[in-house]
Amino acid sequence: MSDTSLPSAGFSITVRLALSADPGAAGRLATVVGQAGAITTALDVVESDADRMVVDLTCDTTDSHHAEQVTQILASMPDFDVKKVSDRTFLLHLGGKIEVKSKVPLRNRDDLSMAYTPGVARVCRAIADNPDDARRLTIKRNTVAVVSDGSAVLGLGNIGPEAAMPVMEGKAALFKKFADVDAWPVCLDTQDTDKIVDIVAAMAPTYGGINLEDIAAPRCFEIEARLRERLDIPVFHDDQHGTAIVVLAGLINALRVVGKEFKDIRVTVVGAGAAGTAIMRLLMQKGVGDIIAVDREGALWRGMDTDNETWKWIAENTNKDNYSGDLSGAVEGSDVFIGVSAPNILKGSDVAEMAENPIVFAMANPDPEINPQEAARYAAVVATGRSDQPNQINNVLAFPGVFRGLLDAQATGWRDEAALAASEAIADCVGEGKANPTYIIPSVFDSKVAPAVAEAVKKVSSGV
Repeated sequence: MSDTSLPSAGFSITVRLALSADPGAAGRLATVVGQAGAITTALDVVESDADRMVVDLTCDTTDSHHAEQVTQILASMPDFDVKKVSDRTFLLHLGGKIEVKSKVPLRNRDDLSMAYTPGVARVCRAIADNPDDARRLTIKRNTVAVVSDGSAVLGLGNIGPEAAMPVMEGKAALFKKFADVDAWPVCLDTQDTDKIVDIVAAMAPTYGGINLEDIAAPRCFEIEARLRERLDIPVFHDDQHGTAIVVLAGLINALRVVGKEFKDIRVTVVGAGAAGTAIMRLLMQKGVGDIIAVDREGALWRGMDTDNETWKWIAENTNKDNYSGDLSGAVEGSDVFIGVSAPNILKGSDVAEMAENPIVFAMANPDPEINPQEAARYAAVVATGRSDQPNQINNVLAFPGVFRGLLDAQATGWRDEAALAASEAIADCVGEGKANPTYIIPSVFDSKVAPAVAEAVKKVSSGV
Protein backbone atom coordinates (compact mmCIF):
# COMPACT_ATOMS: atom_id res chain seq x y z
CA MET A 1 0.00 0.00 0.00
CA SER A 2 1.49 3.38 -0.99
CA ASP A 3 1.57 6.35 1.35
CA THR A 4 -1.13 8.06 -0.71
CA SER A 5 -3.47 5.05 -0.80
CA LEU A 6 -6.67 5.55 1.13
CA PRO A 7 -9.82 3.42 1.25
CA SER A 8 -12.01 4.22 -1.74
CA ALA A 9 -15.44 3.30 -3.06
CA GLY A 10 -13.60 2.11 -6.16
CA PHE A 11 -12.50 -0.91 -4.10
CA SER A 12 -15.65 -1.33 -2.05
CA ILE A 13 -16.77 -4.84 -1.09
CA THR A 14 -19.89 -6.28 0.52
CA VAL A 15 -19.27 -9.29 2.75
CA ARG A 16 -22.19 -11.45 3.81
CA LEU A 17 -21.38 -13.20 7.07
CA ALA A 18 -23.02 -14.86 10.04
CA LEU A 19 -22.19 -13.89 13.60
CA SER A 20 -23.60 -14.36 17.06
CA ALA A 21 -26.66 -12.34 18.02
CA ASP A 22 -25.15 -10.88 21.18
CA PRO A 23 -25.21 -7.06 21.57
CA GLY A 24 -21.46 -6.66 21.11
CA ALA A 25 -21.08 -8.65 17.88
CA ALA A 26 -21.62 -5.73 15.51
CA GLY A 27 -19.14 -3.63 17.47
CA ARG A 28 -16.49 -6.38 17.30
CA LEU A 29 -17.07 -6.62 13.53
CA ALA A 30 -16.57 -2.88 13.01
CA THR A 31 -13.44 -2.96 15.16
CA VAL A 32 -11.90 -5.79 13.16
CA VAL A 33 -12.61 -3.95 9.88
CA GLY A 34 -11.12 -0.72 11.21
CA GLN A 35 -7.99 -2.46 12.49
CA ALA A 36 -7.58 -4.00 9.02
CA GLY A 37 -7.38 -0.49 7.53
CA ALA A 38 -10.79 -0.49 5.84
CA ILE A 39 -13.74 1.85 6.42
CA THR A 40 -17.20 0.44 7.20
CA THR A 41 -19.84 2.28 5.18
CA ALA A 42 -22.91 0.10 5.84
CA LEU A 43 -24.00 -2.79 8.04
CA ASP A 44 -27.37 -4.32 7.14
CA VAL A 45 -29.09 -7.23 8.89
CA VAL A 46 -30.28 -9.78 6.31
CA GLU A 47 -31.89 -12.27 8.71
CA SER A 48 -31.78 -13.09 12.40
CA ASP A 49 -32.91 -15.61 15.01
CA ALA A 50 -32.35 -15.99 18.75
CA ASP A 51 -28.72 -17.14 18.40
CA ARG A 52 -27.33 -15.98 15.07
CA MET A 53 -27.75 -13.18 12.59
CA VAL A 54 -26.65 -12.76 8.99
CA VAL A 55 -25.40 -9.32 7.98
CA ASP A 56 -24.13 -7.58 4.86
CA LEU A 57 -21.02 -5.59 5.74
CA THR A 58 -20.00 -2.97 3.16
CA CYS A 59 -16.57 -1.41 3.47
CA ASP A 60 -14.10 0.61 1.41
CA THR A 61 -10.59 -0.79 0.90
CA THR A 62 -7.48 0.60 -0.77
CA ASP A 63 -7.03 -1.93 -3.60
CA SER A 64 -7.89 -5.49 -4.65
CA HIS A 65 -5.12 -7.00 -2.53
CA HIS A 66 -6.32 -5.09 0.53
CA ALA A 67 -9.90 -6.28 -0.10
CA GLU A 68 -8.65 -9.88 -0.08
CA GLN A 69 -6.74 -9.24 3.14
CA VAL A 70 -9.83 -7.84 4.86
CA THR A 71 -11.87 -10.84 3.73
CA GLN A 72 -9.23 -13.27 4.99
CA ILE A 73 -9.07 -11.53 8.37
CA LEU A 74 -12.85 -11.73 8.73
CA ALA A 75 -12.85 -15.39 7.71
CA SER A 76 -10.15 -16.18 10.29
CA MET A 77 -12.19 -14.86 13.22
CA PRO A 78 -13.71 -17.78 15.20
CA ASP A 79 -17.10 -16.12 15.73
CA PHE A 80 -17.55 -14.87 12.13
CA ASP A 81 -18.65 -17.14 9.26
CA VAL A 82 -18.07 -15.53 5.83
CA LYS A 83 -20.73 -16.66 3.34
CA LYS A 84 -20.08 -14.55 0.25
CA VAL A 85 -17.99 -11.58 -0.94
CA SER A 86 -19.15 -9.19 -3.67
CA ASP A 87 -17.03 -6.57 -5.40
CA ARG A 88 -19.40 -3.60 -5.69
CA THR A 89 -17.52 -2.07 -8.63
CA PHE A 90 -17.89 -5.24 -10.71
CA LEU A 91 -21.58 -5.46 -9.75
CA LEU A 92 -22.09 -1.89 -11.00
CA HIS A 93 -20.60 -2.83 -14.37
CA LEU A 94 -22.68 -5.98 -14.96
CA GLY A 95 -24.32 -5.69 -18.38
CA GLY A 96 -22.70 -2.31 -19.05
CA LYS A 97 -23.53 1.15 -17.73
CA ILE A 98 -25.52 2.77 -20.54
CA GLU A 99 -28.58 2.02 -22.67
CA VAL A 100 -30.65 3.47 -25.52
CA LYS A 101 -34.20 4.71 -24.96
CA SER A 102 -36.70 6.02 -27.49
CA LYS A 103 -37.52 9.72 -27.25
CA VAL A 104 -40.83 9.32 -29.05
CA PRO A 105 -43.92 7.25 -28.17
CA LEU A 106 -44.66 4.09 -30.14
CA ARG A 107 -48.17 3.37 -28.86
CA ASN A 108 -50.19 2.76 -31.99
CA ARG A 109 -50.21 2.64 -35.80
CA ASP A 110 -50.10 6.43 -36.13
CA ASP A 111 -46.96 6.68 -34.00
CA LEU A 112 -45.31 3.89 -35.96
CA SER A 113 -46.26 5.47 -39.29
CA MET A 114 -44.55 8.73 -38.35
CA ALA A 115 -41.49 7.33 -36.53
CA TYR A 116 -40.89 4.63 -39.11
CA THR A 117 -42.42 3.65 -42.43
CA PRO A 118 -44.01 5.25 -44.38
CA GLY A 119 -43.59 8.72 -42.81
CA VAL A 120 -39.87 8.44 -42.20
CA ALA A 121 -39.25 8.37 -45.97
CA ARG A 122 -40.24 12.02 -46.23
CA VAL A 123 -37.59 12.96 -43.68
CA CYS A 124 -34.98 10.87 -45.50
CA ARG A 125 -35.74 12.68 -48.77
CA ALA A 126 -35.47 16.06 -47.04
CA ILE A 127 -32.01 15.20 -45.72
CA ALA A 128 -30.95 13.83 -49.12
CA ASP A 129 -31.92 17.18 -50.65
CA ASN A 130 -30.20 19.14 -47.88
CA PRO A 131 -27.60 17.12 -45.90
CA ASP A 132 -27.25 19.92 -43.33
CA ASP A 133 -30.75 19.01 -42.14
CA ALA A 134 -29.23 15.91 -40.52
CA ARG A 135 -28.18 18.16 -37.63
CA ARG A 136 -31.82 19.17 -37.17
CA LEU A 137 -33.70 15.96 -37.92
CA THR A 138 -31.47 13.15 -36.56
CA ILE A 139 -29.47 12.22 -33.49
CA LYS A 140 -26.49 13.98 -35.09
CA ARG A 141 -27.77 17.11 -33.36
CA ASN A 142 -26.84 15.83 -29.91
CA THR A 143 -24.61 12.76 -30.34
CA VAL A 144 -20.89 12.23 -29.85
CA ALA A 145 -18.77 9.17 -30.63
CA VAL A 146 -16.28 8.21 -27.91
CA VAL A 147 -13.57 6.53 -30.00
CA SER A 148 -10.65 4.48 -28.69
CA ASP A 149 -8.28 1.80 -29.92
CA GLY A 150 -7.45 0.68 -26.39
CA SER A 151 -3.77 1.55 -26.74
CA ALA A 152 -3.36 3.88 -23.73
CA VAL A 153 -6.21 3.24 -21.30
CA LEU A 154 -5.91 5.11 -18.00
CA GLY A 155 -2.62 3.98 -16.44
CA LEU A 156 -3.14 0.44 -17.71
CA GLY A 157 -1.45 0.82 -21.09
CA ASN A 158 -2.22 -1.07 -24.29
CA ILE A 159 -5.04 -3.38 -23.14
CA GLY A 160 -7.10 -3.49 -26.34
CA PRO A 161 -10.60 -2.48 -27.41
CA GLU A 162 -12.69 -4.89 -25.32
CA ALA A 163 -10.89 -3.95 -22.11
CA ALA A 164 -11.26 -0.25 -22.98
CA MET A 165 -15.05 -0.51 -23.14
CA PRO A 166 -15.77 0.10 -19.41
CA VAL A 167 -13.90 3.42 -19.59
CA MET A 168 -15.69 4.52 -22.76
CA GLU A 169 -19.07 3.53 -21.30
CA GLY A 170 -18.27 5.59 -18.22
CA LYS A 171 -17.35 8.52 -20.43
CA ALA A 172 -20.68 8.26 -22.22
CA ALA A 173 -22.51 8.18 -18.89
CA LEU A 174 -20.69 11.34 -17.77
CA PHE A 175 -21.59 13.12 -21.02
CA LYS A 176 -25.27 12.43 -20.32
CA LYS A 177 -25.14 13.22 -16.60
CA PHE A 178 -23.36 16.55 -16.79
CA ALA A 179 -24.36 17.99 -20.18
CA ASP A 180 -27.26 15.90 -21.55
CA VAL A 181 -25.10 14.86 -24.50
CA ASP A 182 -25.86 11.45 -25.99
CA ALA A 183 -22.53 9.67 -26.41
CA TRP A 184 -21.71 6.15 -27.55
CA PRO A 185 -18.53 4.06 -27.14
CA VAL A 186 -16.78 3.04 -30.36
CA CYS A 187 -13.83 0.77 -29.55
CA LEU A 188 -11.87 -0.22 -32.64
CA ASP A 189 -10.02 -3.49 -33.15
CA THR A 190 -7.11 -1.86 -34.95
CA GLN A 191 -4.21 0.36 -33.98
CA ASP A 192 -3.31 1.25 -37.55
CA THR A 193 -3.45 5.02 -37.97
CA ASP A 194 -4.76 4.93 -41.55
CA LYS A 195 -7.50 2.45 -40.68
CA ILE A 196 -8.63 4.42 -37.63
CA VAL A 197 -8.85 7.62 -39.65
CA ASP A 198 -10.81 5.90 -42.42
CA ILE A 199 -13.20 4.13 -40.02
CA VAL A 200 -13.98 7.25 -38.01
CA ALA A 201 -14.41 9.32 -41.17
CA ALA A 202 -16.79 6.71 -42.59
CA MET A 203 -19.03 6.69 -39.53
CA ALA A 204 -18.90 10.45 -38.91
CA PRO A 205 -22.26 11.25 -40.61
CA THR A 206 -24.04 9.79 -37.57
CA TYR A 207 -22.36 12.10 -35.05
CA GLY A 208 -22.14 15.79 -34.22
CA GLY A 209 -18.67 15.40 -32.72
CA ILE A 210 -15.84 12.93 -32.19
CA ASN A 211 -14.22 12.47 -28.77
CA LEU A 212 -10.95 10.57 -29.18
CA GLU A 213 -9.94 8.75 -26.02
CA ASP A 214 -7.03 6.70 -24.70
CA ILE A 215 -5.07 6.53 -27.98
CA ALA A 216 -1.32 6.37 -27.44
CA ALA A 217 1.04 9.17 -28.42
CA PRO A 218 2.38 10.05 -30.91
CA ARG A 219 -0.30 8.39 -33.11
CA CYS A 220 -3.03 10.34 -31.34
CA PHE A 221 -1.63 13.61 -32.71
CA GLU A 222 -1.70 12.42 -36.32
CA ILE A 223 -5.14 10.81 -36.01
CA GLU A 224 -6.65 13.98 -34.58
CA ALA A 225 -4.99 16.24 -37.16
CA ARG A 226 -6.05 14.11 -40.13
CA LEU A 227 -9.62 13.74 -38.90
CA ARG A 228 -9.91 17.49 -38.38
CA GLU A 229 -8.85 17.99 -42.00
CA ARG A 230 -11.37 15.45 -43.34
CA LEU A 231 -14.46 16.04 -41.22
CA ASP A 232 -17.01 18.83 -40.90
CA ILE A 233 -17.62 18.14 -37.19
CA PRO A 234 -15.40 18.90 -34.17
CA VAL A 235 -12.72 16.33 -33.30
CA PHE A 236 -11.39 16.57 -29.74
CA HIS A 237 -8.82 14.28 -28.10
CA ASP A 238 -9.81 14.55 -24.46
CA ASP A 239 -6.58 13.14 -23.05
CA GLN A 240 -4.90 16.14 -24.63
CA HIS A 241 -7.28 19.06 -24.59
CA GLY A 242 -9.59 18.14 -21.73
CA THR A 243 -6.61 17.72 -19.43
CA ALA A 244 -5.02 20.94 -20.66
CA ILE A 245 -8.22 22.94 -20.16
CA VAL A 246 -8.66 21.85 -16.55
CA VAL A 247 -4.96 22.27 -15.72
CA LEU A 248 -5.04 25.82 -17.06
CA ALA A 249 -8.25 26.54 -15.11
CA GLY A 250 -6.63 25.38 -11.89
CA LEU A 251 -3.45 27.31 -12.63
CA ILE A 252 -5.38 30.52 -13.27
CA ASN A 253 -6.73 30.40 -9.72
CA ALA A 254 -3.49 29.09 -8.20
CA LEU A 255 -1.65 32.10 -9.60
CA ARG A 256 -4.36 34.36 -8.19
CA VAL A 257 -3.73 32.81 -4.77
CA VAL A 258 0.05 33.40 -4.88
CA GLY A 259 -0.15 36.74 -6.69
CA LYS A 260 1.81 35.87 -9.83
CA GLU A 261 1.18 36.49 -13.54
CA PHE A 262 1.50 34.00 -16.40
CA LYS A 263 4.03 36.16 -18.24
CA ASP A 264 6.37 36.12 -15.24
CA ILE A 265 6.43 32.42 -14.37
CA ARG A 266 8.51 29.42 -15.39
CA VAL A 267 6.76 26.04 -15.52
CA THR A 268 8.35 22.60 -15.46
CA VAL A 269 6.16 19.99 -17.17
CA VAL A 270 7.07 16.34 -16.60
CA GLY A 271 5.66 13.95 -19.19
CA ALA A 272 5.86 15.01 -22.84
CA GLY A 273 3.13 12.69 -24.11
CA ALA A 274 -0.37 13.58 -25.25
CA ALA A 275 -1.50 15.40 -22.10
CA GLY A 276 1.80 17.11 -21.40
CA THR A 277 2.14 18.38 -24.95
CA ALA A 278 -1.38 19.82 -24.98
CA ILE A 279 -0.83 21.46 -21.60
CA MET A 280 2.32 23.16 -22.87
CA ARG A 281 0.66 24.35 -26.06
CA LEU A 282 -2.24 25.86 -24.12
CA LEU A 283 0.08 27.51 -21.60
CA MET A 284 1.96 29.09 -24.49
CA GLN A 285 -1.29 30.45 -25.90
CA LYS A 286 -1.99 31.91 -22.46
CA GLY A 287 1.36 33.73 -22.58
CA VAL A 288 3.39 31.81 -20.01
CA GLY A 289 6.91 33.12 -19.41
CA ASP A 290 8.84 29.90 -20.03
CA ILE A 291 8.45 26.12 -19.92
CA ILE A 292 10.95 23.33 -19.42
CA ALA A 293 9.65 19.97 -20.62
CA VAL A 294 11.07 16.82 -19.00
CA ASP A 295 10.61 13.20 -20.02
CA ARG A 296 12.39 9.94 -19.17
CA GLU A 297 15.76 11.04 -20.57
CA GLY A 298 15.66 14.46 -18.91
CA ALA A 299 14.87 17.93 -20.24
CA LEU A 300 13.94 18.44 -23.89
CA TRP A 301 16.50 20.79 -25.40
CA ARG A 302 17.51 22.14 -28.79
CA GLY A 303 20.08 19.83 -30.33
CA MET A 304 18.97 16.68 -28.52
CA ASP A 305 19.12 13.39 -30.45
CA THR A 306 15.52 12.32 -31.10
CA ASP A 307 13.29 11.19 -33.96
CA ASN A 308 10.16 12.32 -32.09
CA GLU A 309 8.83 15.25 -34.13
CA THR A 310 6.62 16.43 -31.26
CA TRP A 311 9.60 16.57 -28.91
CA LYS A 312 11.58 18.50 -31.52
CA TRP A 313 8.78 21.06 -31.76
CA ILE A 314 8.63 21.39 -27.97
CA ALA A 315 12.39 21.85 -27.73
CA GLU A 316 12.32 24.55 -30.42
CA ASN A 317 9.50 26.50 -28.75
CA THR A 318 10.31 26.24 -25.01
CA ASN A 319 13.29 26.15 -22.63
CA LYS A 320 14.73 29.58 -23.35
CA ASP A 321 18.06 28.81 -21.67
CA ASN A 322 18.25 25.39 -23.41
CA TYR A 323 18.66 23.50 -20.12
CA SER A 324 19.64 19.87 -20.78
CA GLY A 325 19.83 18.30 -17.33
CA ASP A 326 17.61 16.21 -15.08
CA LEU A 327 14.29 16.85 -13.33
CA SER A 328 15.78 18.25 -10.12
CA GLY A 329 17.70 20.87 -12.05
CA ALA A 330 14.69 21.73 -14.21
CA VAL A 331 12.48 22.26 -11.15
CA GLU A 332 15.01 24.45 -9.36
CA GLY A 333 13.79 28.03 -9.52
CA SER A 334 10.55 27.12 -11.30
CA ASP A 335 7.31 28.67 -10.13
CA VAL A 336 5.13 25.72 -11.16
CA PHE A 337 5.56 21.96 -11.42
CA ILE A 338 3.04 20.06 -13.58
CA GLY A 339 3.31 16.29 -13.61
CA VAL A 340 1.52 13.95 -16.02
CA SER A 341 4.04 11.17 -15.80
CA ALA A 342 4.86 8.57 -13.12
CA PRO A 343 4.61 8.21 -9.34
CA ASN A 344 7.19 9.27 -6.78
CA ILE A 345 9.68 11.01 -9.08
CA LEU A 346 9.70 14.39 -7.30
CA LYS A 347 11.21 14.88 -3.84
CA GLY A 348 10.25 17.37 -1.18
CA SER A 349 13.80 18.71 -1.39
CA ASP A 350 13.15 19.48 -5.08
CA VAL A 351 10.05 21.51 -4.21
CA ALA A 352 12.05 23.35 -1.56
CA GLU A 353 14.39 24.60 -4.32
CA MET A 354 11.57 26.03 -6.44
CA ALA A 355 10.76 29.75 -6.58
CA GLU A 356 8.95 31.49 -3.74
CA ASN A 357 5.39 30.24 -3.16
CA PRO A 358 5.68 27.33 -5.59
CA ILE A 359 2.71 25.54 -7.15
CA VAL A 360 2.71 21.75 -7.57
CA PHE A 361 0.23 19.91 -9.81
CA ALA A 362 1.16 16.23 -9.34
CA MET A 363 -1.41 14.40 -11.45
CA ALA A 364 -0.13 10.88 -12.03
CA ASN A 365 -2.85 8.40 -11.05
CA PRO A 366 -3.42 6.63 -8.77
CA ASP A 367 -0.13 7.64 -7.13
CA PRO A 368 1.13 11.15 -7.90
CA GLU A 369 4.65 12.30 -8.68
CA ILE A 370 5.04 13.32 -5.03
CA ASN A 371 3.06 12.56 -1.89
CA PRO A 372 0.66 15.54 -1.57
CA GLN A 373 1.41 15.91 2.14
CA GLU A 374 5.14 16.05 1.41
CA ALA A 375 4.61 18.60 -1.36
CA ALA A 376 2.45 20.76 0.93
CA ARG A 377 5.39 21.18 3.33
CA TYR A 378 7.05 23.43 0.75
CA ALA A 379 4.42 24.41 -1.84
CA ALA A 380 1.86 27.17 -1.53
CA VAL A 381 -0.70 25.26 -3.64
CA VAL A 382 -0.91 21.52 -4.34
CA ALA A 383 -3.25 19.77 -6.79
CA THR A 384 -3.54 16.14 -7.85
CA GLY A 385 -5.72 13.92 -10.02
CA ARG A 386 -7.15 12.13 -6.99
CA SER A 387 -10.69 12.50 -5.69
CA ASP A 388 -9.56 11.99 -2.08
CA GLN A 389 -7.28 15.06 -2.11
CA PRO A 390 -8.07 18.80 -2.38
CA ASN A 391 -7.90 20.43 -5.81
CA GLN A 392 -8.67 17.45 -8.03
CA ILE A 393 -7.78 18.11 -11.68
CA ASN A 394 -10.49 16.09 -13.43
CA ASN A 395 -11.36 16.15 -17.14
CA VAL A 396 -15.07 15.81 -16.35
CA LEU A 397 -14.98 19.54 -15.57
CA ALA A 398 -14.26 20.17 -19.25
CA PHE A 399 -15.44 17.67 -21.85
CA PRO A 400 -19.22 17.60 -21.16
CA GLY A 401 -19.53 21.37 -21.34
CA VAL A 402 -17.11 21.63 -24.25
CA PHE A 403 -19.18 19.30 -26.42
CA ARG A 404 -22.46 20.81 -25.22
CA GLY A 405 -21.20 24.16 -26.49
CA LEU A 406 -19.88 22.74 -29.76
CA LEU A 407 -23.15 20.92 -30.49
CA ASP A 408 -25.26 23.96 -29.60
CA ALA A 409 -23.13 26.09 -31.90
CA GLN A 410 -23.42 23.43 -34.64
CA ALA A 411 -19.68 23.84 -34.95
CA THR A 412 -17.96 22.22 -37.91
CA GLY A 413 -14.52 22.25 -36.29
CA TRP A 414 -12.43 23.10 -33.25
CA ARG A 415 -10.52 26.27 -32.50
CA ASP A 416 -7.92 26.92 -29.82
CA GLU A 417 -9.87 29.91 -28.55
CA ALA A 418 -12.50 27.47 -27.30
CA ALA A 419 -9.96 25.83 -24.98
CA LEU A 420 -8.95 29.18 -23.49
CA ALA A 421 -12.60 30.17 -23.06
CA ALA A 422 -13.42 26.87 -21.35
CA SER A 423 -10.50 27.27 -18.93
CA GLU A 424 -11.57 30.77 -17.95
CA ALA A 425 -15.16 29.60 -17.44
CA ILE A 426 -14.11 26.76 -15.13
CA ALA A 427 -11.78 29.03 -13.14
CA ASP A 428 -14.51 31.64 -12.73
CA CYS A 429 -16.89 29.04 -11.29
CA VAL A 430 -14.81 29.11 -8.12
CA GLY A 431 -16.08 32.64 -7.58
CA GLU A 432 -14.31 35.97 -7.36
CA GLY A 433 -12.19 36.24 -4.24
CA LYS A 434 -13.01 32.70 -3.08
CA ALA A 435 -9.94 30.85 -4.35
CA ASN A 436 -7.57 29.65 -1.64
CA PRO A 437 -4.76 27.05 -1.43
CA THR A 438 -7.23 24.17 -1.04
CA TYR A 439 -9.90 25.51 -3.42
CA ILE A 440 -8.59 26.49 -6.85
CA ILE A 441 -10.92 24.31 -8.91
CA PRO A 442 -14.67 23.66 -8.61
CA SER A 443 -16.13 20.30 -7.65
CA VAL A 444 -16.95 17.91 -10.47
CA PHE A 445 -20.51 17.97 -9.10
CA ASP A 446 -20.81 21.77 -9.25
CA SER A 447 -23.89 22.22 -11.44
CA LYS A 448 -22.67 25.63 -12.66
CA VAL A 449 -19.61 24.28 -14.46
CA ALA A 450 -20.93 22.48 -17.55
CA PRO A 451 -23.41 25.27 -18.50
CA ALA A 452 -20.72 27.92 -18.01
CA VAL A 453 -18.25 26.00 -20.16
CA ALA A 454 -20.91 25.32 -22.79
CA GLU A 455 -21.83 28.97 -23.06
CA ALA A 456 -18.19 30.08 -23.30
CA VAL A 457 -17.38 27.48 -25.97
CA LYS A 458 -20.55 28.24 -27.94
CA LYS A 459 -19.68 31.93 -28.13
CA VAL A 460 -16.31 31.33 -29.77
CA SER A 461 -17.45 28.35 -31.88
CA SER A 462 -20.49 29.71 -33.65
CA GLY A 463 -19.81 29.88 -37.37
CA VAL A 464 -16.69 27.68 -37.12
